[in-house]
Amino acid sequence: MSQVSQVSQVSGAQEPSPAGQPTDRGPPVIRTIAMPSDTNPAGDIFGGWLMAQMDLAAGNVAARRARGRCATISVEAMTFHHPVFVGDEVSLYAWIVAVGRSSIRIQVEVWRREREGEVTMKVTEGLFTFVAIGEDRRSRAVPPEIGEQVSAG
Repeated sequence: MSQVSQVSQVSGAQEPSPAGQPTDRGPPVIRTIAMPSDTNPAGDIFGGWLMAQMDLAAGNVAARRARGRCATISVEAMTFHHPVFVGDEVSLYAWIVAVGRSSIRIQVEVWRREREGEVTMKVTEGLFTFVAIGEDRRSRAVPPEIGEQVSAG
């Protein structure tokens, strides 16, 4: 049994799928190619690079929802299922899980597609929390969604 198969059996991660990436998440927030400059000393794509890409994707979703600046305040439940290799197409999907008074929780999934094929698999996922930041660099309320009614009281 290959190491990848062992990892997926232990973690319950999705097996490689010739069917493609998720269609229920909308388009990827970011799509990029893993390059040699993104590798660790062992030659694999550095987990920190993936986390940075995830933070960018989640930050984009947070800023759009908050209609302004947001800062990452936590990352939790980070799970790496499979490695990413140089040349892989990396797609990041991000969606809002919850909105608080000043915070936004965003789930991020990262999928890879082999450069020369159509096989895809989820490689990592994590839950990011952002806080909306005002011009004074202090937390501020997340405004209602466009079209959302605000109750008085």
